[in-house]
Amino acid sequence: MFPRNTEGSILELRDGRILLVWTQFYGGTSDHAAAVIAGMTSSDGGHTWSKPFLVQENVGRQNVMSASLIRLNSGKIGLFYLVKNSSSDLHLYARFSTDEARTWGDPKKVTLDEGYNIMNNDRVVQLSNGRLLAPISYMPDCSKQDPLVSFVLYSDDEGKTWKKSSPEIRVPKRGAMEPGVVELADGRVLMIIRTQMGQIYKSMSSDHGATWTEALPMGVRSPEAPASIKRIPGTKDLLLVWNDNYEPNKRHVAQRCPLTIGISRDNGETWSIVKNIETDPSKTWAYTSIAFVRDQVLLSYYETSSWERGLSLRFRSIPLKWLYADPAP
Repeated sequence: MFPRNTEGSILELRDGRILLVWTQFYGGTSDHAAAVIAGMTSSDGGHTWSKPFLVQENVGRQNVMSASLIRLNSGKIGLFYLVKNSSSDLHLYARFSTDEARTWGDPKKVTLDEGYNIMNNDRVVQLSNGRLLAPISYMPDCSKQDPLVSFVLYSDDEGKTWKKSSPEIRVPKRGAMEPGVVELADGRVLMIIRTQMGQIYKSMSSDHGATWTEALPMGVRSPEAPASIKRIPGTKDLLLVWNDNYEPNKRHVAQRCPLTIGISRDNGETWSIVKNIETDPSKTWAYTSIAFVRDQVLLSYYETSSWERGLSLRFRSIPLKWLYADPAP
């Protein structure tokens, strides 16, 4: 009935339940197929789940997809998602809840430029000063395959108004794709960028996301696939999830395997603890979400052996102590 379930985001509710939302495709497996945002809750840390329910109906001519959940400093919950109408009409919208995701306010358009605005799932962050950041990759029309540029939209009033960062970030070949951002312990913001260059690229902001440095190689090999990054609560350490693999002759169709998790204690300069969490070469995994609930890191990501056979959403709970433990000799 639902050939593709992908692009999740996870948030802990006040009563201790876990809320998981994701893109539920009912029109096929294509990125442009019809889809809604669905949700489930768990009262036991993800061992069992409620029946799926509708979170956001399909208001696009093609779909709605790629949701991000975030708990704002005010206590409200933000739901961000894409509304896709055509190859030149993709925009980010936001809705907010004041009753723990039981109901949602009216949708508000976030993106400013007409065209194809991409934001991955689980990407919106709120900085320590209260500013919201929504990292975007952009092209006027995705059917023309122009290089993508990346930038950040930022809001200082919890999503009422938005501004665009500068300059636009550029990378060779297919461009600067699917950025993610994380606030470092010293207040700077690190952006990671999907590329066709054989590794993840990075850019830095010293003014809370308003301006950015030139994108440079990060020193972490990767196919043309997204990576996800967050800071581990109560520490300076960064957690990165990506595909530790590079096949230079494949580019866009390179294998998204293994799925790897790493910890950096030096703001992403090096990754001192690296472990593979999925290794089956007959499958691929990508579009991860990351949430921290007590002593666990909660992940969601898609799993597939063939796009024609469909894509499943996988939930995984990993103890933080396991991540920090030395690999077995």
